[in-house]
Amino acid sequence: MLYKFKSKVTGDLIMLEPNGRQILKIIGRNQDAPPGPGILLPQDMPAAIEALEAAVAQDEALRQRQLQEAQEAGEAPPQLEGVSLRQRAVPFIEMLQRCHRADKEVVWGV
Repeated sequence: MLYKFKSKVTGDLIMLEPNGRQILKIIGRNQDAPPGPGILLPQDMPAAIEALEAAVAQDEALRQRQLQEAQEAGEAPPQLEGVSLRQRAVPFIEMLQRCHRADKEVVWGV
């Protein structure tokens, strides 16, 4: 399954279901609901952007701490996920920023 995020200001942004669900959970949408359509209004975008940026910073701090702990213990660095949260979130953050400036909503469906 895929999540497709759409707006009138940007191109569509498509994510695999687990990644789309993770992004929506971070911004407080569809946390326990089955995957389905939704909307993010312009007035809600600054808080969503802030939540995503905080989650990215937290994820990067965790990755850095894991690397540092492995180095201190003389172990091989841990295997990290191929695509970081930053790489997944930045296109969505940019979409939200552009939509907020244009006062247009973002909608999504599965």
